[in-house]
Amino acid sequence: MYIVECKNEYYYTGYTSNIENRIKLHEKGHGAKYLRGKGPIKLVYAKEYRYYKNALNAERRLKKITRTQKKKLIKTYQNKKNM
Repeated sequence: MYIVECKNEYYYTGYTSNIENRIKLHEKGHGAKYLRGKGPIKLVYAKEYRYYKNALNAERRLKKITRTQKKKLIKTYQNKKNM
């Protein structure tokens, strides 16, 4: 499950079994209609799940939270990643 930030500073949440390939597809304008023309994009959050359904449920939950909550989640993720 992942969050990317678009050039217009909007967030897009998705899930995939191959994040590197999915990001490449998004950058080429494929994979999600929402992201077409909104590149370049930047991966700002990623979390791995063992089971597909868990990733799908997490994506659904993230899509319902506010932008402020997403920013906080991303900031926490990036701080842990940089430690």
